[in-house]
Amino acid sequence: MRSPGKQIPTANQDTPQGLAFAVTAYGLWGFLPLYMKLMAHMPPAEVVAHRILWSVPIAAAVLIVLRRTDALREALRSPRMLAMGCVTAALISINWGVYVWAIATGNTLDAALGYYINPLFSIFLAAVLLGERLSRAQVVAIALAAAAVLVLTLEAGRLPWAALALTVSWGFYALAKKSLPIGPNQGFLLEVLILTLPALGYLAYLAAQGTSHFSFALDRDSWLLIGCGLVTAVPLMIYANGAKLLRLSTIGILQYIAPTMIFLVAVFAFDEPFDQARMIAFPMIWTALVIYSFSMVRQLRAARA
Repeated sequence: MRSPGKQIPTANQDTPQGLAFAVTAYGLWGFLPLYMKLMAHMPPAEVVAHRILWSVPIAAAVLIVLRRTDALREALRSPRMLAMGCVTAALISINWGVYVWAIATGNTLDAALGYYINPLFSIFLAAVLLGERLSRAQVVAIALAAAAVLVLTLEAGRLPWAALALTVSWGFYALAKKSLPIGPNQGFLLEVLILTLPALGYLAYLAAQGTSHFSFALDRDSWLLIGCGLVTAVPLMIYANGAKLLRLSTIGILQYIAPTMIFLVAVFAFDEPFDQARMIAFPMIWTALVIYSFSMVRQLRAARA
């Protein structure tokens, strides 16, 4: 029997806790470039390997505290689940690698562009691979995003490959993650456990070559690499809990917090050039996202009605 003053959230209802979790997660992701920039002198592969390695104890501790390890044990015993976990692990490692490279090499604006385009690419994937019908507004939004990429390509003489790699890897990761029948926290731990062996192998190779930036003397670089576990696992798990307590439409709008903050960090903190092509392309992307967001909210309201 519940107390009269306590409300239990129902489906399709936002809660203050969910909003706090989601805003915190997106805010942490928005500031992440500032942390990654401190490791710009390190190879991206080394940073990714440490992101994997130091995420394991944090993710494991969370599952142990929450007593949700049963599903993980079942997944580790299932060849099918392990194969699916290998796919999502490969995609997320590619995404992390491109992201770290983009920050380190002064392409943070491309990272922001990639995460702006991502929701539009996801609905494109749903139409092509899952047979979902696109509304007219969604078609317009996707066309605007494609036109923005074309503007950047014509101006630079090459595709904005970092933005596209982030979009494609995260889009297929999210699609594959939906078919992984375990919770997000368990799935994340499964992925980093799968990646642990190759990560350890690569770090051992760097140590043998004498090129590793990690030292057991725990200097500045070592502490930054250890901290990769916190900045990787904590926002992801905060988000996973917040998503359960928010409506899909709310999550769809809040997800633009992170790329907007990344965009602001790139322009004002990293002083990356915001040239004429980007002055045209980014407003086109923002317009596409406004159209997409209104379309999504209208569809959800119609479904509830």
